[in-house]
Amino acid sequence: MVVGDFPIETDTIVIGAGPGGYVAAIRAAQLGQKVTIVEKENVGGVCLNVGCIPSKALISAAHKYETAKHSDDIGITAENVKVDFSKVQEWKASVVNKLTSGVDGLLKGNKVNIVKGEAYFVDANTLRVMDDKSAQTYTFKNAIIATGSRPIELPTFKYTKRVINSTGALALEEIPEKLVVIGGGYIGVELGTAYANFGTQVTILEGGKEILGTAYEKQMTSLVSRNLKKKGVDIVTNALAKGVEESDNGVVVKYEVKGEEKTVEADYVLVTVGRRPNTDELGLEQAGVELTERGLVKIDKQCRTNVSSIFAIGDIVEGPALAHKASYEGKIAAEAISGHPSEIDYLGIPAVVFSEPELASVGYTEAQAKEEGIEVVTAKFPFGANGRALALNSTDGFLKLVTRKEDGLVIGGQIAGANASDMIAELGLAVEAGMTAEDIAMTIHAHPTLGEITMEAAEVALGSPIHILK
Repeated sequence: MVVGDFPIETDTIVIGAGPGGYVAAIRAAQLGQKVTIVEKENVGGVCLNVGCIPSKALISAAHKYETAKHSDDIGITAENVKVDFSKVQEWKASVVNKLTSGVDGLLKGNKVNIVKGEAYFVDANTLRVMDDKSAQTYTFKNAIIATGSRPIELPTFKYTKRVINSTGALALEEIPEKLVVIGGGYIGVELGTAYANFGTQVTILEGGKEILGTAYEKQMTSLVSRNLKKKGVDIVTNALAKGVEESDNGVVVKYEVKGEEKTVEADYVLVTVGRRPNTDELGLEQAGVELTERGLVKIDKQCRTNVSSIFAIGDIVEGPALAHKASYEGKIAAEAISGHPSEIDYLGIPAVVFSEPELASVGYTEAQAKEEGIEVVTAKFPFGANGRALALNSTDGFLKLVTRKEDGLVIGGQIAGANASDMIAELGLAVEAGMTAEDIAMTIHAHPTLGEITMEAAEVALGSPIHILK
């Protein structure tokens, strides 16, 4: 490969090797395109390196520790249960390394050219890639922008050693005695739960009326709130975080509730108030790509921008910042470039919170359906009436099925309970495939499993429940 002033030609260039970019690159290569992928940091992006994967590893380790300490009610008592946090971090890093190495191998196996550096558009068909030592120009037929997002930094909470974002929270060298979390969204709740399980005294300051906002029904989020309070987590809602004083040993966070100013001391303050799209240093104006007021890239149903040769996916376009949404859009973009009639349809995209209990949702909620004038039938089945949930000692929660009244079509579902993150896949399939409640009820589910809860809820929707009274 010639490096220097001579442009390198490629069919498709992908900017960003996260779960959107690397999937787009692989799919494009499978469809016969000559593909180059540009990544300025690590293959796998935020998700694999400092987001989804390491956070779930930490959550898993913390849950195992908490379970080991508190299983007296099922006859198991463990003494002197200890955490070697450095070893936890080593194990977490090994999980990340296995996945990122795997992605690197998949890209190379699909003959995708991997380039390290920062990308900057020169025009609608030219890109300049720079690293510390050199720069190289690439010309392309099509480009897919998949640069993701970064944590929002509050002016009054500039990131330091003691004021941290989610990346910092995942890299702590010790378990803090006290932790303040600003923002009660899914990131704050997940990491707050993990450290609470490790024994940290956690305070969550949420600006809204309740944690997890309005994305999930109150009956679901109240289960999470109740469990957090059982762990000793102090949840302060309608709280305005005002500032922080930092010392060598910790922080003092100032906040306001109902006009009264208060303070709380901690070892660290974790700021989780949302994420900002990485669209500001790409030279998009040079290529003529249009952005929204929020800095998001405008796209059509095929992820194509207003510039026909440039596509955009993931956190930099409208919609929830979800890794699986980015991957889905990556496939759509790669297929559109290859001439396929693929288009995005977000109805079947699930959302999950790895809280306790887990929360998951797909398709319409009851409220959303009613807002659109759809007459629905809703059906609930409790985890407490399921044999597997009882055997797991995890009876908190329920599954709610949302079906269209006229024909029983499954248009949505919400789950609060153990393994909701896995169970939501069946409801996602039902929504995507246009299945009815009867289709689910007639599907034989293995016994005893949590999956039976889905079947039982479908039977409730049909008016013929077996394991709860009608």
